[in-house]
Amino acid sequence: MSILDQNFLTLDFWQDKVTYGKRIMPAGSIGCAALNITDEQITELTKLCQPLQEIILMLGMGNVDVSVFPTAEKSLSEITKFLQNTEPFSYLSLETDETELHRLFDEEHVENILAYVKAAQEIGAAATFDERYTLGVGVMKLIQVMSQIGGTLLIYKQSMTSFAHALHDSKRTPDGYAAAFAKHFTNTDKLSLNDPSWMALSNTTMQYVSSVMPEKEIPQLVKRLHYVSFVGMFRSDLFEGLCVGHAPRKCPICGRWFLTTDARQTKYCGGLAPGDKLDRTCRQIGNLKGREQRELADDHPIKAIYNRRMNTITQYLHRGTLDEQTAAIMKLLAKDKLELAIEDVSYAQGDYAMEMEQATLLKEAKSKKR
Repeated sequence: MSILDQNFLTLDFWQDKVTYGKRIMPAGSIGCAALNITDEQITELTKLCQPLQEIILMLGMGNVDVSVFPTAEKSLSEITKFLQNTEPFSYLSLETDETELHRLFDEEHVENILAYVKAAQEIGAAATFDERYTLGVGVMKLIQVMSQIGGTLLIYKQSMTSFAHALHDSKRTPDGYAAAFAKHFTNTDKLSLNDPSWMALSNTTMQYVSSVMPEKEIPQLVKRLHYVSFVGMFRSDLFEGLCVGHAPRKCPICGRWFLTTDARQTKYCGGLAPGDKLDRTCRQIGNLKGREQRELADDHPIKAIYNRRMNTITQYLHRGTLDEQTAAIMKLLAKDKLELAIEDVSYAQGDYAMEMEQATLLKEAKSKKR
């Protein structure tokens, strides 16, 4: 499948499932996977997007310098390689090679892009539907989609990571997630131009289509949503998941987010634990560690530090000098650090006590809320 034919911003929802590309999975999987894209990866993506954004800016001004297209081609190639190896984008069919990408920026395509831009200036949006400019329109749509990946991923992680942490302490049912949502997001009953975040879920097109789902051999009516931004798509999928009892959870062993799909308090993911010489999963190691925690006495120095910090957080909360959201994140961080200290002796004897200081923990919690 050509890269121009990819539905980068389209999801199909049916019951508690979501389809992205040819991959069918529990609703919430797309938004959960996006949480695992690191800040370093987003920074690199943002740099790669700049040449594509420059083209869009030039086209908007009607002044196109064709010399920038080779740089844009290189950026698009690097972005595509990243997407091929990174969830959730790897769920798409992105077996694109350098030859295909180079063809998108050959003389024929560039000339058609320029002709399309000129026509758009003269007759407006109607030029988009003119078959004479099909090549140019296709490349421009791809550039517009790719140019936003870095920025929208940054917005998504800044706005949703703290909420994902807040879900840890909620009742892991649709009702529990609804309560956590209401507590975290306020004034969501109406759109306000003073709050730019509402745009993340606006300009979404919905249609109903017939599609054969894996659980059925006959076509089913599914809800297909087309988005204008990745942040809108990720948030929509995450919220659709919450509605059916699916929610992200951060594995304390590997640090990756994974999706829980029932009310059980699943704490560890099923992926391979990093650095484990026996190739055990995080869940296997977690079960062993759980027994160690139960055997750890309350007056053990490691647990004593944890207990003191939890008491301090509770006191600050009761005094009103600490808000509930920050306190919840601090408690989660403290618990993660306790578990790491139990597992890693060098950490327990090194940075554990310092990282559990009230001021240090508070600073880290505030950074998670951004």
